[in-house]
Amino acid sequence: MASVMSVRTPAPPRIRMLQLILIVAVGIMSFTVLVVPVGLNPIIDTVAVGDVAQTTLQSPRDIEYVSDVRTEEARKAAESAVLPVYSAPDPSIARQQIDRLRTTLQNITVVRNDDDLSAEQKRSTLLALSDVRLTLAIIDYMLSISDSRWDAVQAESVRVLEQTMRRAIYEDTVESTRINIASSVSLTFSEQQVGLVTELVSAFILPNSFYSQELTDAARQAAREAVKPIVRTYKAGETIVLAGEIITPADIEAFEELGLIRSTRQWEDYAASASVVILCAVFVPLYFLRRQRLVILNDFKNVYVIAILFIVFLVGARLFMERTLMPYGYPIQAAALLLTALFGIEIGIIIAIPLCILASFGLSNSADLMPYYLFTSLIGLLALGSARRFWGFIRAGVAIALSGAVALLAFRIPSITLDWVGILQYAGAIAFAGFASASVALLLQFLFAQMLGLTTALQLLDISRPDSPLLQFFLRSAPGTYQHSLQVANLAEQAAEKIGADALLTRVGALFHDIGKALNPNFFIENQLPSHMDSHDDANPEEVAATIIRHVTDGVKLAKKHRLPSRLHDFILEHHGTLITHYQYNQAMQAVNGNMSQVDIEKFRYPGPRPASRETALLMLADATEARARAERPSNDDEIKKLVRSVIQTVQKFNQLDDTLLTLRDLNLITESFVTTLRGTYHERIQYPKASTPDQDATILAPRKEK
Repeated sequence: MASVMSVRTPAPPRIRMLQLILIVAVGIMSFTVLVVPVGLNPIIDTVAVGDVAQTTLQSPRDIEYVSDVRTEEARKAAESAVLPVYSAPDPSIARQQIDRLRTTLQNITVVRNDDDLSAEQKRSTLLALSDVRLTLAIIDYMLSISDSRWDAVQAESVRVLEQTMRRAIYEDTVESTRINIASSVSLTFSEQQVGLVTELVSAFILPNSFYSQELTDAARQAAREAVKPIVRTYKAGETIVLAGEIITPADIEAFEELGLIRSTRQWEDYAASASVVILCAVFVPLYFLRRQRLVILNDFKNVYVIAILFIVFLVGARLFMERTLMPYGYPIQAAALLLTALFGIEIGIIIAIPLCILASFGLSNSADLMPYYLFTSLIGLLALGSARRFWGFIRAGVAIALSGAVALLAFRIPSITLDWVGILQYAGAIAFAGFASASVALLLQFLFAQMLGLTTALQLLDISRPDSPLLQFFLRSAPGTYQHSLQVANLAEQAAEKIGADALLTRVGALFHDIGKALNPNFFIENQLPSHMDSHDDANPEEVAATIIRHVTDGVKLAKKHRLPSRLHDFILEHHGTLITHYQYNQAMQAVNGNMSQVDIEKFRYPGPRPASRETALLMLADATEARARAERPSNDDEIKKLVRSVIQTVQKFNQLDDTLLTLRDLNLITESFVTTLRGTYHERIQYPKASTPDQDATILAPRKEK
């Protein structure tokens, strides 16, 4: 978090180019993540009809859709169930056949009644009949029966034929109809008479109903239209196909409806993914170009870390995208918390927005997943704030869980049906997301801070505790310098808040800026007893200057030994910039009667560099101001203000603020803040009367004796 808020410091051209290349690379990788299936679901883009399911596949969410596959199967079944349609029995055929039967019966009657014909001639004539084929046995019986019996046979034959021809007779049912004629003959007839009637009628049975393609097609179409569209419903977690089963077209349709697979990717899908990636890739750099406040982004290492975190969390989100509960339990919010802890809330917000959009883009449940990711991430980092306390991460985790519950109630629950078990499962998922996000962010911010030399608020607070080993060593070894550092820290911290710099970083940097003096505390006047003060006037000015200057390098050595963040090294190195030890330099000049050629000024110069941020510039100003105020003891506001302005002018005179780009407004605010803080330290005091002696006090307090 430290050093995030700084002045308008444009990035060097080389860094700008590297940032541009990295943005393009992240954009390409993000596009690849969106269009290439990276999910854990094994069926994505890998199954076809007839394949064997390798695992049991379940629905990731509730869904209801019209199944075209199942509807078509039902319609084909209804169509197949329709029997061929025949035309209605043709009565003209029945009449024609009855007339032919009657004609045949009349011819037989004529032969029976012709006495001129012998029995043999009658048989020959009846055998020659064209419309009926009679056997000799039937002919003999027919010639032997009486006229009354013959009349009954004739009437019964006409009746049976008429009755039979009233029914539909198809081409393939003629034989079965002839076989069943006997069952239609009157039961009063003898078996021989039934056989005679059957023989006579069978010859005249013809098809009277014929197959109609037109009527059949119409019937089948009507059967198809009678089938209503089939609605298929799956509950979240319901099995679609079991492991080992053959995948059917209906299964493929269900997968497509759920967004688990796509049979082919259309160019529209690629264009949509590319468009959203381009929008995000343009949004982030344009925002930072316009703001130009986050100088931490000028360090390519930091930008690289942000890019890596972005891709890692994006890939992780897409891995769990097609599960029922996993997307809601995935701790994507940790990215926002981590970036806020490492680089500040502004970077956390600006990176979290495109991350949440891309992580949920194009998914079947993006309508509820995108707002869930966005709201929980933003509310979580706002709850985290400056990330100065461990409890801040706990608070952020609780905020993520609570806001996640509200987001699901608003965007997810209305579109699905849940029982109490389902509600508990979602509650567990969002609670896990909150806890995991806080835990991951807390752990990773410590690891990244150590690996990258970043300075986080938690780290600063931990090392600035009075009981920290280095501060305890500082206090015991150089108590005077320690008190001076506390005063400088108060001055610098108040001014940092005024100009919008990082107040916590400024305070902690000020606490450790003179830590090097703890290795040689008695050399410095603030650690010497008033009765034994040594101004080093008798010593060699160059040696004294070298010892004084060494507290800077000694401080860096102590900082490295105690693993202080590298950002604090800047405060130790830059708090004197490239100024010189004027007192010792002037002593050296006096010793050579002002001959500058005999004095090497570089031996009296601090190694620097000059302050490169507002925070280290504040330390330089506060350090010099506090030292002069301690020496000059200003008694009113005018003297304090004059002192502060003199310090600022001196520092400006030697170009020590050129790399910080502090504005005139900032310097005026710093002056006001220093004056206000010093007023409380060096204010005028009331001169109280001299206290009485103990004997006088006893006399005053003793009770009077009554006379």
